[in-house]
Amino acid sequence: MRALTAADVILRPVISEKSIDESGRGKYTFAVHSDANKIQIKAAVEELYSKEAVTVVGVNVLTTKSKEKKRGTRRGRISGRTTPWRKAIVTLAPGQKIEFFEGV
Repeated sequence: MRALTAADVILRPVISEKSIDESGRGKYTFAVHSDANKIQIKAAVEELYSKEAVTVVGVNVLTTKSKEKKRGTRRGRISGRTTPWRKAIVTLAPGQKIEFFEGV
């Protein structure tokens, strides 16, 4: 198995109402690779956002469970499940922040 690079570990930032609210408190949420551990996530965030010179203080990781989704169509009812995914909530040192949107 090959080693995961920083771009492989951090898939994308999670942009939701709750995550934007938490970013004001120095906590940022990312979708991460399912095999990544806390040490790899910390190193990847510090490497990817080295321009802002961030220092990661803590990492909390959780796996969201799949949900059942149903939809009615003309041909009948379709049911399925969403895919489970893993996310990490990264806490930065006080006074530091990450800019996701340039020029906003």
